Amino acid sequence: MGISSGEYPDPADIDRFLAEDVGTGDLTAETLPKHLKASATVITREAMVLCGKHWFDGVFRRLDSGVAIEWLHAEGDWVEAGETLCRLQGPAHSLMTGERTALNLLQTLSGTATQSRRFAEAVRGTALKVLDTRKTLPGLRNAQKYAVKVGGCHNHRIGLYDGILIKENHIRAIGSIRLAVEAARQLNPNVMLEVEVESLDELDEALTAGVTRILVDEFTPAMRLEAVQRSRGLAELEVSGNVKMEDLAEIAKSGVDYVSIGSLTKHLRAVDLSMQVVIGAG
Repeated sequence: MGISSGEYPDPADIDRFLAEDVGTGDLTAETLPKHLKASATVITREAMVLCGKHWFDGVFRRLDSGVAIEWLHAEGDWVEAGETLCRLQGPAHSLMTGERTALNLLQTLSGTATQSRRFAEAVRGTALKVLDTRKTLPGLRNAQKYAVKVGGCHNHRIGLYDGILIKENHIRAIGSIRLAVEAARQLNPNVMLEVEVESLDELDEALTAGVTRILVDEFTPAMRLEAVQRSRGLAELEVSGNVKMEDLAEIAKSGVDYVSIGSLTKHLRAVDLSMQVVIGAG
């Protein structure tokens, strides 16, 4: 699975982001003469993976076609602290109006990609794939999922519409893993189907039902090893449940296929960026 919208944001999303900040108009920027020109540079105050250039560009494209942007690094580049990311030229009021929205998007997506790069590096050289989850910031699902891929990790299902994950509550509501799997296959036979299990007995039930991808939730290391043995050649295994960076080596060694980590997108710390504007330059 991947991101259907690709690496370019929907203009309607950009409009929504701008409306949140600009609303009916930038009352402060309205004090500036319309003819006033300016240049600006965006720098990073910390090492980071650059991600979100198209969202940044999209903000200024929607505001003013007269703003020119020159990027000094490519999407996905590792950039050291203190380096300049891009240069801008255009009307001073447009640069100042778009500054915060553009930086918010760039620092959030770069923060997501940087976190993803750290996890990707932790499993480098192993067969284990690190997946994201649906624990994303509201309104930024596709953008954060894109940033995860830029950082080097992988996407799980994008939403509830493109994959089936039968969890504890679904099983309890329907009555059993077998009945839940049968109902899902009858309704959507061509969609990826995964079942979450919380014990080895439930793992056996899922395997008997012919499930080929199983999420083992909160399994101990010993249980994971046993789960790998029981499912070998029958199903792929995914580990979930409060997984930390220091757990990845042991999880990879156990032989499971995937690990899904909500903190890729949920426990986000945006990178520290600054946009410095020079009036009358350029």
